[in-house]
Amino acid sequence: MLLWINGPFGGGKTQTAHEIRDRLPGSVICDPEHAGFGLRRMLPPALRGDFQDLASWRQGVVEVLDLALTLHDGVVIAPMTVTDPGHFAETVGRLRELGHDVRHFTLLAERDTVLKRLRERGPGHLLQRAAGKNTGPYRESWAVRQLDHCLARLREPEFAEHLWTDHSTVPRTADRIAVLAGLELRPHTGGPLRTRLRQARVGIRHIRFD
Repeated sequence: MLLWINGPFGGGKTQTAHEIRDRLPGSVICDPEHAGFGLRRMLPPALRGDFQDLASWRQGVVEVLDLALTLHDGVVIAPMTVTDPGHFAETVGRLRELGHDVRHFTLLAERDTVLKRLRERGPGHLLQRAAGKNTGPYRESWAVRQLDHCLARLREPEFAEHLWTDHSTVPRTADRIAVLAGLELRPHTGGPLRTRLRQARVGIRHIRFD
């Protein structure tokens, strides 16, 4: 089974994916973003656009996930924002055509909620500045510029199953996905402090410097 976790940038996809992975024995995360950033780095800076527009990314994601789903004895989790219907058909749709059990979930939240979550990723922004990266002001960040488009597109029926997360914690969201997918997670352990520290570690590991 593939759990494809969609949603706006800053919507909690990666945190939810790691929560499920940590509580579901045998599951693995296969992040399509890694392939995208690798392809993007191959191009001269002036040619670096949205890697999802590259056919090589869409085809590569299908090839790699098809291999993982065929040979790995466990659930595969793919946290990835996809808002273009054509790209969605060429990735999620194509994997279903190949006969895989793909459960797609879109994590949604009100605009103010997502903006608050993006601000809470501030340590990553500070680390980028400390490394000499020109990230620009928060309000001009790429994720914020994409937010309205993402929220509008992802509310469409073709991107169901929709899960609203404004008043849900990451562990509770993971629980809801598991129930809908017919999976049984181990109980969430650790208090609020331990949970926040674990989520901070996940966030730091996923800081992008390009």
